[in-house]
Amino acid sequence: MKIIPRRSIERGQADHDWLKTFHTFSFAMYYNGEHEQFGALRVLNEDRVAPSTGFGTHGHREFEIFSYVVNGELEHRDSMGNVEVLKRGDLQLTSAGTGIRHSEKTHGPNPVHFLQIWSQPWKNGLTPKYFTRHFTDEEKKDKWAHVVAPVNSPGVSLEREAKGPTPVQSPVSLFTTLLSPSKSVSHTFPPSIESGATDTSTHRKVYMHVAQTSGYNPNEAEGASVKISGAGADTVLREGDGAYIFGEAGEEMSVENVGDRVAEVFLFDT
Repeated sequence: MKIIPRRSIERGQADHDWLKTFHTFSFAMYYNGEHEQFGALRVLNEDRVAPSTGFGTHGHREFEIFSYVVNGELEHRDSMGNVEVLKRGDLQLTSAGTGIRHSEKTHGPNPVHFLQIWSQPWKNGLTPKYFTRHFTDEEKKDKWAHVVAPVNSPGVSLEREAKGPTPVQSPVSLFTTLLSPSKSVSHTFPPSIESGATDTSTHRKVYMHVAQTSGYNPNEAEGASVKISGAGADTVLREGDGAYIFGEAGEEMSVENVGDRVAEVFLFDT
C-alpha cells in the first residue's frame, strides 16, 4: 500500500471574510497541476460561510455536485424548483447534467461549515436530478456509513429522499465515520469499482480527508489525529489533512484515532 499525504497547509486556500475555504484540487483562482483530480473526484472544498451570506445564483453542467453539512444550516435553491434547508448530517446531491442554476447560502444566525464535492459523471447529457439523504451521528459512530454510491449499486434508491446511500452517476463511493479516541475502522480495497464497469485491474485507490471540526485552520496543539496503516505503510493525518492511498484489491487498511477527540473522517473510493 502507498500513502501520499495532502497536508492542509499545502491546499489552496482563501479568506474572503464572508467565506473561508480550502481547495484539495485546483479550483477557481487556485491551480496546481499535481492536484487536479483523483479518479472521478474533481473537487473537494471545505467551506465556512458567514451568516447572511453565501454563493449567489450561478450555473453548473456535467458534474455531480454534493453538499455535506458538518455544522450549521445551508439553504439550497435551484432552477428545478428545489428549496431546502440542509442541517448537520444532511447530504444533498445535484446531478447537474445538461445544466442547472442554484444558490447556496447560510441559513440562520450561525456560520455553516460544509464540504463541497464534485465528481465527473460517466457520460454527458444526463437529465438534471436532485437527491437528499440524512445520516445521524449514531450511524457513523466508530463505523463507516456508506453515504454515496453509484446509481446501480445494491440498496441505492432513486427516490428524491430515501434511506441508504445517495445515488451518483459516477464511479465514486463515499464513506464517513465519527471515530472516537483509540477506536479504529478498516477498509478493504474492493475487487472492482461498484459501477459494474469492466475494470479488471487489481490496483485500487481511495482518497481520505479529515474534517476541520475544531475550527478554521486549527494549529498543531489542537484538533483530531488519525493514523492510516496497512501493508507496511502508515501516516498520521490531522484535521484538514488528506491522503492519496493506493492498494491492491483485497488489501486491508486500518484507520485509527490516535488523538484525544472525535475525528470526522471521509473516505472516497474512486
